[in-house]
Amino acid sequence: MPAVERLIETKVCPECGDPIKGRTDKKFCSDACRNIYHYRSNNAPINYVRNVVNTLKRNRRILSELNPEGKTKVHRSKLIEKGYDFMYHTNIYRTKAGNVYVFCFEHGYLELSENWYALVRRDEYLGRAGD
Repeated sequence: MPAVERLIETKVCPECGDPIKGRTDKKFCSDACRNIYHYRSNNAPINYVRNVVNTLKRNRRILSELNPEGKTKVHRSKLIEKGYDFMYHTNIYRTKAGNVYVFCFEHGYLELSENWYALVRRDEYLGRAGD
């Protein structure tokens, strides 16, 4: 009788690609690979949040530097030059007149015309009255 050849599927570690030896339900070649794999997979959402928070902080710093007195006018090119990212803000405030202010914490702006922005600061967001 001819010998029956059995195809045995060799499992590989999803972290390093080495063959897995041992139990049939084993998923990683070592504890180190298992830990690294889970650290990387769980770290992605944390990195996303960290990047968003850093962008918000940078936007706030830029608005604060360009508006030390609490109210000024600035051209869009100046904001972009400093690295302002218009996609990230903390809230939007609509006035009764229909003006839309975009805020990054207590600092915000109102888009005027021809790429000009009115920068403002709302001290009441910080729990103190305006200066």
